[in-house]
Parts: sequence; structure tokens; C-alpha cells
Amino acid sequence: VYIHMARSLFYGSYKEPRELIWIIGVFIFLLMIATAFMGYVLPWGQMSFWGATVITNLFSAFPVVGESIVTWLWGGFAVGNPTLSRFFSLHYLMPFALAGLVFLHIWALHVPGNNNPLGVDVKSKGDTLPFHPYYTVKDAFALTVFIIFFALFVFYIPNYMGHPDNYIPADPMVTPAHIVPEWYFLPFYAILRAVPDKLGGVLLMFGAIAVLFVVPWLDTSKVRSAKFRPIYKQFFWVLAADCVLLGIVGAKPAEGVWLVVGRLATVYYFLHFLVIMPLVGLLERPNPLPKSIAEAVLAKKQSAAAPAE
Repeated sequence: VYIHMARSLFYGSYKEPRELIWIIGVFIFLLMIATAFMGYVLPWGQMSFWGATVITNLFSAFPVVGESIVTWLWGGFAVGNPTLSRFFSLHYLMPFALAGLVFLHIWALHVPGNNNPLGVDVKSKGDTLPFHPYYTVKDAFALTVFIIFFALFVFYIPNYMGHPDNYIPADPMVTPAHIVPEWYFLPFYAILRAVPDKLGGVLLMFGAIAVLFVVPWLDTSKVRSAKFRPIYKQFFWVLAADCVLLGIVGAKPAEGVWLVVGRLATVYYFLHFLVIMPLVGLLERPNPLPKSIAEAVLAKKQSAAAPAE
């Protein structure tokens, strides 16, 4: 999913007329986060228990209603069996909601059609390919590669991304030395801890996801693909490195140099979307676009086939 989102950001797949596809995709991402979090609580190990305690406690940062929300989530005055039962029920329900959103995602894609690496609109039938066998073979290949990669972790290194502390049964009286969420939450966890104020950290963490909803309108460039945007392309790779850095920081204790690095990385994350993206779109001079997809593909083939002098 992260690779899919990065590819969409690089090729401008969120831009008109595909804004709805992008927004539904961000909702899918949000629902996946919620489903994964609730699933992580279910083993009821030390990390599960204390992860649930820390994350649900975040809602207490909101004035007036915060404490009531936390009590409602817990089903009592502390994380316990009622919390586990609720999370189990929701964890069972959410994949069905996820399947519904995926259907809407495909429906929204069906109207404007696929984007392409050039970011150029389809102008004639010569710019398109039949879905079968071209797309089916491409998708089957991608799925096979993913399954091999996934199977490597499942069968050979299932605990590589996990935490040994989660094999210890949940104990409310013993706090782990270092509470760490699963790897896919680490960038957001780093943003949460970048601010000493609890409410500020919560708002920044939710803001890091919320800003994705408005990306189609923050990007002011008329050109979709970063292939033709030399300046934006450089900033995109800085953002990618920044997200990896936030993931590393999220796995480290919030102290010393890691705290400083986390704050700088958090500043750049928001700077990229709220300042750099709008400004670069206005100031950048993109490279010339091809007149059509077919023209670009044929020109590339001709240059590859031309004999070397």
C-alpha cells in the first residue's frame, strides 16, 4: 500500500480527474490502520496491551470529551476484557467495510480510467491496450512477486518485524522498557512523539494522514508526472527518505539525538505538502510533454533500436 501511494504521488494519479479515486484510497488506508491496530491488540501480549493503552489514551488529550471517549473505548476504566471483546468484534467487521471501499475505489477508477507514467491523457485508441492479456499478465506477475516476498517472511522469518515482549502475556502491573508499535505505524508514532505537548502530538499525527486528503488541491502544477518535473522529482525522493527516517526514529527511544532528528523530519513532512508542493507547482518549469502516449512509446523504441555511431 505504501508503494502504491508513493507511485501515485510520483505520477500525479491524484490530480484531476482522479481526485475521488485518491480520496477513497486514503479512506482505505485509514481503515487499514484501524484494522491492523485492533488486530495487533488481539494476541494480548505485553506490546498488545500497552500499545492499546497508549493509543486509546491519545483521545484523552481532547478537551471536555476526551476522557468520556477513552472510557467508552475501554468499556470501563482501564484496558481489559471488555476492550478486547470490542476490538475483536470491530476487527472482524472492518474487513467487510474495507472490501466495500475497495469496490468503490475500482468504481471510481472505472470512470476516468488508469493514469500512466507519462501523466498524459488518452487521445486515441492507439494510446490504449486491451485489458487481457496485457494487464492481466502484468498484474499476475506483480502478484506473484509479492506472494514470494510475503511467503519469505511468513515461512522463514515470521518474527523478523515483531517484538519478543509480545510473547509475554499482558500484565497491567509491568510496563515494557520501550513500547513500540508495528513497523507500518512507526512514521506516525515518530510524529506523535515529536511534540512534548500531548494534544499537539495527537493533532500532528492525525494531521499527517489528514493532509493526504487535500493533496490534489495542494499540488498546483499543470503537469501530472514527476518524470517531466525535474525540481519536484528531487523533492519527492527527499520525502521518501524522510518517511523512512521517520520510521527509524519511531523505533528508537524519544530522547537525545533521535528526538531532534524526529522533529526535523516531522517539520519536513508537513513542509513538503503544505509549502513545497504548492510553491514548486507555481515556480517550476516542467519539461515538454509528448503529444500522446503512443508517440512517446514509439520514440523510445526508435531511439533504443537506433545503431550506435
